[in-house]
Amino acid sequence: MPYCQVKDCNIFYEDIGLGETILFLHSGYSRGIIAFSGQIQPFFNQYRLLLPDFRGHGRTTAKGKDWDTSVIAEDMAGFIRSMGLHKVHLIGYSLGGGVALHLAAKYPDLVRSIVTIGCGGVPDGTGSEDYEPEALLKRNETAFIEKIRIQNMEATGGDWKHHMQQSIRDWRLYPCLTDKDWEQLTMPMFLIGGELDTYATEERLLDMQKKCPKAGVWIVPGCGHRPHMPTENAKEVNMRIRDFLDSITV
Repeated sequence: MPYCQVKDCNIFYEDIGLGETILFLHSGYSRGIIAFSGQIQPFFNQYRLLLPDFRGHGRTTAKGKDWDTSVIAEDMAGFIRSMGLHKVHLIGYSLGGGVALHLAAKYPDLVRSIVTIGCGGVPDGTGSEDYEPEALLKRNETAFIEKIRIQNMEATGGDWKHHMQQSIRDWRLYPCLTDKDWEQLTMPMFLIGGELDTYATEERLLDMQKKCPKAGVWIVPGCGHRPHMPTENAKEVNMRIRDFLDSITV
């Protein structure tokens, strides 16, 4: 399995297909290929798909165990350069959407386009207290705890409590872009949210659109926070993303 060394971080990634590169940026409590299982088959015949595991997640290892959206964005910028790439398409889901925005704002020269899914563009810690380690233990959420522990064993050594603490801190603080950051986001963008998502709401996506002149917005009817997944509406989401990518002239 391939790894890419970026400073202190040994990034595990999947590399599938040929063509222009799409860098898939996964959500919290997940890994690269898990978060985008519904996008592999529809896109690999036309694009090169790179699906890394973030610092603190999955099979990626790093000396520094602390992370947040801005740290991961730096890692991903280094990953793009280390892979010998220039401008890539970004598709970011939830946490990964925030990573995409921070990455593109700081390094716009590395980004061809952005698709965000389930990203409201602002920090909102609503519900995060339910994921505090003490709260999970109190509710006896053993299945979820074990999933997090095993899924991130290489990254965390099984320290699920630290992983959850980092995730919650990031949840409450990011994405956090300044006006100058938003001004850098001049590349084509497509902002996707589920109709039932309480975070990436239509109001928030329209606010993001006002700040980004080349952003389109689509609210997926009847869907929640995961509209791109096979359990929701992967087929139509994939079709809309493909249409968006096809509309970008080289």
